[in-house]
Amino acid sequence: MNDARNVVTVHIAGEEYGIRAVATPEHTRECAAHVDQRIGEILRQGTLVQAHKAAILAALGITDELFQARRELQELRAEVARLATRLAADVQARLGPGDLASRR
Repeated sequence: MNDARNVVTVHIAGEEYGIRAVATPEHTRECAAHVDQRIGEILRQGTLVQAHKAAILAALGITDELFQARRELQELRAEVARLATRLAADVQARLGPGDLASRR
């Protein structure tokens, strides 16, 4: 496994950070831009929120999205497995019990 780390300078909530990551610089910048956008959205809501609290709220929102995406992925995987099982059963039923063995 390649453990080469890239150092990328990013800006989040008006602060500059040097991020060292295995990910590509483009990916790191994209992640940082997403975090910066979410913090900015919270700060623009007009409530008096300190930057570190906005960062925590942004992290909670991003984590919620992650968990929802994981649940959806799990549901999709279960659906694909169910459909694959049904398809295999349909194929087996149409071919008959000896058809697959005789084709080997």
